[in-house]
Amino acid sequence: MTDDGTAATAAATGTLGYEQARDELIEVVRRLEAGGTTLEESLALWERGEELAKVCRHWLEGARARLDAALARPQSGGDDEG
Repeated sequence: MTDDGTAATAAATGTLGYEQARDELIEVVRRLEAGGTTLEESLALWERGEELAKVCRHWLEGARARLDAALARPQSGGDDEG
C-alpha cells in the first residue's frame, strides 16, 4: 500500500543481475494482469516494471556489445607459433 521503499528499490535496481530483474519483472506483470490492485498500487507496479525492464535492457545491451567485440577480434589459432 505505502511505497516508501520506491527510492530505495530504484537505487537497488542497478545492483540486480539480469535473472533477478527478469524474474521480478515477470512477477510484476503477473500481478498487473491478475488485477485486484488499487490504482495507486497498479501505478507503483508499472513504475517498478519500467525500472526492471531498463535493467534487463542494460544487461542485454552489454551482452550484445561483448559478443560483437568477441566476434570482431581476429581469431587466434594455435598454428601461429611454429
